[in-house]
Amino acid sequence: MSRSIPEMIVAEATGWLGTPYRHQGMRKGVGCDCLGLVLGVWQAVYGRGPEKPGPYAPDWAEAGGQDRLLAAARRHCVEKREGPGAGDLVLFRWRAHLPAKHAAIMVADDRFIHAYQGSAVVISALVPQWRSRIAGMFAFPDKPI
Repeated sequence: MSRSIPEMIVAEATGWLGTPYRHQGMRKGVGCDCLGLVLGVWQAVYGRGPEKPGPYAPDWAEAGGQDRLLAAARRHCVEKREGPGAGDLVLFRWRAHLPAKHAAIMVADDRFIHAYQGSAVVISALVPQWRSRIAGMFAFPDKPI
């Protein structure tokens, strides 16, 4: 019996736990940022990445003014209206007027895996402070879009 896409996403994402934070990194066990985690998981599950983000500064979202992360998720994933579940991509924005800047993968209905500066890839609870910052929720596609 083969595993579903969400099961494969969760299995691959949990394999990244403990990977050190590295801005623009995308290598399991070596270093990644939140986008590198998502792109690395995508690469492992689908065999190729959705698109290359190009170089970006730590403050890229604020400096550019465009919601590039949200737009890319809409191009490659299936937007959800209901709450996120295991294997879903969740994007966060720090303030209502700012673009989405942080990406995570849900590992359960109330927990997500992500990488952030000063830490490593970890699992965090989707507490109200995180939930209120959700900018978008997406299912990974059955086949890459």
